[in-house]
Order: sequence, then C-alpha cells, then structure tokens
Amino acid sequence: MNEQTLQKLKEAGELFSPGHRACIGCVEVLAVRQICKALGKDTIIANATGCMQIVSSPLPTTNWMVPWIHTLFENTAAVASGIEAGLKAMRRKGTGIDRDITVVAMGGDGATADIGLQALSGALERGHKFLYVCFDNEAYMNTGIQRSSTTPFGASTTTSPSGKTSIGKVTWKKDMPAIAAAHNIPYVATACPSYSADLVKKVKKAQQADGPAYLHVFSVCPTGWRAKPEIGLELGRLAVETGIFPLYEIENGRWKMTKTVQHLKPVQEYLKHQGRFRHLTPDMVARIQDMVTSRYQTLLQKCGIAPS
Repeated sequence: MNEQTLQKLKEAGELFSPGHRACIGCVEVLAVRQICKALGKDTIIANATGCMQIVSSPLPTTNWMVPWIHTLFENTAAVASGIEAGLKAMRRKGTGIDRDITVVAMGGDGATADIGLQALSGALERGHKFLYVCFDNEAYMNTGIQRSSTTPFGASTTTSPSGKTSIGKVTWKKDMPAIAAAHNIPYVATACPSYSADLVKKVKKAQQADGPAYLHVFSVCPTGWRAKPEIGLELGRLAVETGIFPLYEIENGRWKMTKTVQHLKPVQEYLKHQGRFRHLTPDMVARIQDMVTSRYQTLLQKCGIAPS
C-alpha cells in the first residue's frame, strides 16, 4: 500500500487498514475496524496474542495506523496499565503531551476470561483509566478451536467434542461483563458489530469514562462455528434477538438495556445455522432455551424493566 493510499485512509478515519489476513466472513475484524474508527488517532493499543494479532502484523508489515504493541496472552491489561501510568507521569513532568490519549487493551475471550483474567482484575481494581475490549468468538480460534470459559453450553470444540457420551461443552458461558462490573468500575457494556451505531456509541462512552471501562464484543467466527461466511452479521443479530447475547450497559453501577427485545425468537433460530450445535437433541435445545429465557428475565429485572 503506497503513502497516498495510507493518507486517504487516515483522512477517512480508517485506523485499521485493508490487507489483513482474517478469514472470509470474520466479524471480529469488522468490530476492530469500527472500534478503531470510533476511538480516533490519539490512541495507543496493547493487543494480546490471538486472531487479530496474527492477521494484522505479519513482519515486516502492519495494518495498524496507531501505536500498537503485541503482548502475551496473560499480560495485556498489565501492559495497558503501564502505558497509562507512563502517560500520567509524562504529563506530571510536563514533557509535552498536550492532549488526551486513549489507552486500549484488546484480547480474545481466552486472553480475557481465562489466561489474562488475573492481570485484568488487577488493572480494574487499581483504577487505571483505560478501555479493555474483549472480542468474544467463544473459543481459542487461532490455535485450533479449543473451548474457552466463554464457549457456550453444548458447543462442540476440538477439546470438548460431541460424541456418543458427550454433548460438547458441559458448563455454561462465563459472565465476563458481570465479573468486570463487580470491580465497581465506571463503565461496562456488551456490544455487537451487527448493531454498529450501538457499538460506536458505547466506545465513545467508554472512552470518556473516568476510570477503567470494559467492553465485551460479540465476535461471530464462521470458521470456528462452522457457519456460512456470508451470514456473520445475521448471526450477530440473531444472538441478540434470541436473548443469547443481550445488549446492555452498566454505567456507574446502573444497569440499562440498550436493545430490548419484546418477544425473543426461539434459540433454535440461532443454533441451527452452526455446525458446532448440530448434534444437540431437542431436549438439549429446550434446556438451553430455558436457561436463556431465565437469564434474560433476570437481566431485565436488573435494568428495572418488568419481565414480560
């Protein structure tokens, strides 16, 4: 890509350039583009090992047009904490930083809910002013579709395969937004690139929060979910419309739905498009439906909305 093209992209606010090596139909890379455009150029990103790091930084090239640091799985939030503390010290010493710079940590569900949870919890507890973005594609996709703690109940992965005596993953998805909110931070939200206006609005709110902010982004992975690549955005909408991935925010402890679905679609409308769920029996689908309905009603109550 020549300098003229790069300049045009920057002028258009595109801070994650084309030419990456993401899989066909990858919705996570679309979310990265939307988020970077919303954040603006005064941004520094620490990015955990994972899909987005692999597809965007093949030496000696990069798709990032902002300062970007590749970190390990386990220490992304710690690196972001160090960047934030360093910028604060530079301002205190009057070393020439005359504008606000947003510090962002990015990681997948494995780097967030599993391997990096200790560093993330510590950074949130210490009150560093930064935005943590979890791109949740519900497994360790970059290393072979192994289950993570955010893999949904019943999903078949390479380490929780379905079979004669197995239904796939046997535990329910870890509730990372609630865990982040338990640290009493200013802003927590869920988002989905299928609802781009909602996603951008939440990025802006997180950017302006007076302290740590956590954004949990639903990232459809057609490759790992064994779905058609052209229906990624549709799957994101179905996840919201069935109540499997509700859109809400927690601002200074106050829960608020940002997309209330009056009549949830059956979860089967979402599950049937994905090979990772094709082994589920009607009884198992009914069990998932009951859990999703129950959790959605509980969420409505937290948001002060009378359950339907």
